[in-house]
Amino acid sequence: MAKLTLDKWIIIFTVISAALLQLIDTSIVNVSLVQMMGNMGATLGDISWVVTGYAASNVVMITLSGWLSSKFGRKNYFAASIILFTFASILCGLSDNVWELVFFRVIQGIGGGGLLSTAQAILIETFPREDIGLANAIFGVGVIIGPTIGPALGGYITDNYSWPWIFYINVPIGILATICTILFIKEPTEKMSTGKMDWWAIIFLAMGIGALQVVLEKGERKDWFETTYITVLTIAAIFGMIAFVWRELVVKSPVVDLSIMKYRSFAVGSLFNFILGFGLYASVFVIPVFAQNILNFTATDTGYLMMPGSIMTGIMMPIVANMMKVRISPYLLSGVGFLIFFGFTFMLSDLNLSVGPDDFFWPLIIRGIGLGMIFIPLTTLSLASLTGREIPQGTALSNMIRQMGGSFGTAIMTTYISTRTKFHFETLREYAYPTNILTQQRLESFKNLFLSKGYSLNEATQQAYYSLQGAITKQALMLTYRDTFLVVGIFFLVCIPMLLLFIGSKKSDAKHIEMIME
Repeated sequence: MAKLTLDKWIIIFTVISAALLQLIDTSIVNVSLVQMMGNMGATLGDISWVVTGYAASNVVMITLSGWLSSKFGRKNYFAASIILFTFASILCGLSDNVWELVFFRVIQGIGGGGLLSTAQAILIETFPREDIGLANAIFGVGVIIGPTIGPALGGYITDNYSWPWIFYINVPIGILATICTILFIKEPTEKMSTGKMDWWAIIFLAMGIGALQVVLEKGERKDWFETTYITVLTIAAIFGMIAFVWRELVVKSPVVDLSIMKYRSFAVGSLFNFILGFGLYASVFVIPVFAQNILNFTATDTGYLMMPGSIMTGIMMPIVANMMKVRISPYLLSGVGFLIFFGFTFMLSDLNLSVGPDDFFWPLIIRGIGLGMIFIPLTTLSLASLTGREIPQGTALSNMIRQMGGSFGTAIMTTYISTRTKFHFETLREYAYPTNILTQQRLESFKNLFLSKGYSLNEATQQAYYSLQGAITKQALMLTYRDTFLVVGIFFLVCIPMLLLFIGSKKSDAKHIEMIME
């Protein structure tokens, strides 16, 4: 195990704090949108671009961050990204109207996109190769905890202060991280040469990933392909991504080096990064929505609900890294992690309307253990074969793929919840026909309740029907969330046999993987 000197601890603090800035800001604004709408006189459709604009620019820059850090120097690019992110945060807080805020959020996303992958690349090169698992464990703490604490932090700030402060809190952390970067981060010893900026590749990438991100963020609200601009953006995304891949394969100096996919471990690891992003963001999305819709939790309460599980993931990270050091197979650890994650979703698939916060504690602790056992082995396996210039390219691609997996997971779960709720509502309503004795008893009970509160007979009858419809809707939502948890769990369970794809890696891959286990 590498000895952590003071300089290394400062580097760890610097890169993790910078990565957390980016990860927290992906979700921190979600709970403040209503207050922003009121202050700026914006519609829901307008204010949603505050989230979409950041996500689209962010994922494009994550993909480019490997090339940009090689072109301008990793230290320079990292410091410039922190400065841009911090300055854009100030401008976001000072925005007077929604479109100013959207513009500055796009700029903030450009700065944030350079933080995540560059931070991971710095960590990997700070530690010797045999401690790459520990480096990924430290990085993984931020990746898992960031999206979880964002809503809680945003809710607390919004409830106790005002929405601009969700941006202003980035400023002191950004200033400190910039100073530490300038003083303590060093450039890699290996010289990284790059060619000229390939503007066609940049255009295709922005078109493909940017359009895809907008489609995933907006599709469900716009009835997917029933809306013209969603259809147009889908076509643009397909064309852009195909053109981008073609361009990177034929150009002499690609901005994203797709040749690293020749390493079987990295290619298979990229697939699992997508799966990990899907499961991480889908569960982070579904649980808060469930808690707020069914249990009537505030955003702050929901954040506190998620916190113990996130802390458990952080505890598991170094434990799993050390298990790999004593030659416990990363494939075995990943497989067990997938099984544990399925156990978490299976426990939540049996919830009912009488659940409370305590019913979530142990399932979320189990989720934290499972994610810790999945993240470290898969991240380490996918990056173990990379050296030199391949490291920033690999971390950029890995993080982009995980982010896209999260976007797909959130979009698919949103659509599934919407359609499944309608299905359960219609099914339950068939049993609530007027001549049903149980329906009549429930309506009579509701009517007497409203009569006792001073309503007239007509008003009480109308309110009774509304209450019955509300009860059916709530039960339909409960059944939907039970289905959703089970679907996510089955998805992870089915992925276990896919770990066999790692078997048969080239000798060069196997040598590096063996090294990290020694």
